[in-house]
Amino acid sequence: MNTKYVLGLDFSTLSGRALLVRVADGKEVASAVHHYASGVITHRLPNGAGTANLPPNFALQDPKDYLDVLKTAVPAVMQRAGVRPENIIGIGTCFTASTLLPVESDGTPLCLMPQWRSNPHAWVKLWSHRAAQPQADRINEVARQRQEEFLKRYNGRYSAGWFFSKLLEIVEKAPEVYDAADEFIEASDWIVWQLVGHSRRNNSAAGYKAMWLKDKGGYPQFDFFKALHPKLEHLLDEKLGGLEVYEIGANAGGLSRKGAALTGLKEGTPVAVGIVDAHAAVPACGVIEPGRLCMVAGPRICHVLLAKERRDIEGVGGCVEDGIVPGTWGYEAGQTSGGELLGWFCEALPTEIRLEAERRRLTVQRLMEERAGALKPGQCGVLGLDWWSGNHCVLMDPNLSGMLLGLTTKTERHDIYRALIEATAFGVRKIVETFTKAGLEVHDMVACGGLPEQNKLLLQIISDVTGKPVHVAESSHAAAHGAAMHGAVAAGKTAGGYPTLQDAARHMAHVRADYYRPHKASHEIYNQLYAEYEKLHDYFGRGVNPVLKTLKRLKTSAA
Repeated sequence: MNTKYVLGLDFSTLSGRALLVRVADGKEVASAVHHYASGVITHRLPNGAGTANLPPNFALQDPKDYLDVLKTAVPAVMQRAGVRPENIIGIGTCFTASTLLPVESDGTPLCLMPQWRSNPHAWVKLWSHRAAQPQADRINEVARQRQEEFLKRYNGRYSAGWFFSKLLEIVEKAPEVYDAADEFIEASDWIVWQLVGHSRRNNSAAGYKAMWLKDKGGYPQFDFFKALHPKLEHLLDEKLGGLEVYEIGANAGGLSRKGAALTGLKEGTPVAVGIVDAHAAVPACGVIEPGRLCMVAGPRICHVLLAKERRDIEGVGGCVEDGIVPGTWGYEAGQTSGGELLGWFCEALPTEIRLEAERRRLTVQRLMEERAGALKPGQCGVLGLDWWSGNHCVLMDPNLSGMLLGLTTKTERHDIYRALIEATAFGVRKIVETFTKAGLEVHDMVACGGLPEQNKLLLQIISDVTGKPVHVAESSHAAAHGAAMHGAVAAGKTAGGYPTLQDAARHMAHVRADYYRPHKASHEIYNQLYAEYEKLHDYFGRGVNPVLKTLKRLKTSAA
């Protein structure tokens, strides 16, 4: 009997990963990574496409890098595993979001065409592209005036990084690109298009990033888009490839001849509808029922909680029916702090610390974790606000910035490092309490992503601060693993897959036996520190003292 496998493809910010997973038990057989040649484009377009510097807050990508993942990582993982294409029963993909492409009717990105290659608005606008803040402000203003229902689901604030903010930016800044594009599409849907030969929009990206409400009939009405800009009146019919949206886990179609040639896999292999990368990780962590908070922790931390009902919750930037696990409402919150914040601090450390880490054969972060871990709760004497890149939840304010309070001439660098970890943990607790105060249960947490692998101290402090157990997913590649699980669902039971995502998770998802338990004494001390954190949180974050925004305004005006 031939062993059956599924392939998960995770397109992250700097690279794409191919992961081969055994269907029967979720064992990860092999993986391969392809690093994007152009990475994140923030200064100039690559390969001489443009000579001018890009405007501030631009973050673009080259879709050719995504195709190179199919051409290189997929054959590499098959070769490493020694698995034949006919033993692959399904393929699943996940992608960063909102990551937007303008394309022609056959799916060709405009930026790959000579006449558009020098126009930055013709390129992929990555999730971290933040130049569309004026357009997001306009969307929020019009939506509030019209009392649009979708705005409630985003807690009253549509983000500059989301689908229609970027699209409106193109209309206003480069109308010629808008006119030339036959379709605007999420990268998660575009990559599926390249595999199966036709477009299938997924409800994960549409619901969390593009105003689509399943229970309200889909997108807002035409007159809302017309109120944003006259060109957008017929956007839904003319530029979105139709209004149909497909649920995650659905079969988007079989691998086309082109898709088979790109990957070396068998034509006709079922391919799942795309999904946002952080959302793919949730079932891979075994989170398929309400009550367990999933933390997808990398450069930033995405928090996902499932529930059987919908509620409007302060500061929760997304609530979508069937958007993460079918049969549930998926609530998404997030923190801008995480691995990016800790990495930023360690990169600025002096040479002598780097030399010590090298002498002891440790990373700089591991050395700082060791030193900070020797301190007791409260011993560092420093309290921080975890807003170095703004606050995504619950204040949802990108104009806030970080803070450290309590510094003295005796403060050591590892004191600050611990304070940054504690501030991140306080931010987690704020999110947990926001959910529980709204009546949703959070009995424990499970973490996945690169940060849990790199920083055990963070997870222990999160457990101590929140007073809740923290589990860790078995997979080190949870997003790719979850994408593979969607491939197993797309294949279906008759092909050797699973009828539902819940069934796939019960067989293929695993958490580690060891987990982090809260220490009672530490929790009691952190209760005192958290009370002070909340005072700072409200004083500087809710408008009592706008000094952080004043500092940012002065910095921007002086630049």
